[in-house]
Amino acid sequence: MEKVGTDDLVVLLGTPNPESTDLFAETLREGDPSWAGALAGVRLGLPIFHITEPEVRAQIPEDVYDAQVGLAETVLDVEAIAGVLRGRR
Repeated sequence: MEKVGTDDLVVLLGTPNPESTDLFAETLREGDPSWAGALAGVRLGLPIFHITEPEVRAQIPEDVYDAQVGLAETVLDVEAIAGVLRGRR
């Protein structure tokens, strides 16, 4: 990020639940909430998406998406995960 800036940088998550999604999103946007890690107090403000969000999925060939994400998507709470990210964005 320091080398290329944030204009063309997007974070793509594959987190398994809304809680972990929220923690990663908060860390990558606002800094480490525990104040214990390398990102403590470091506000990155990065745009964050989940692999299952429609705008991401639409950019991946269907056969690739199905092979790499399809099975996992069937057990994820896709709407709750997307809701967390919409709130963070």
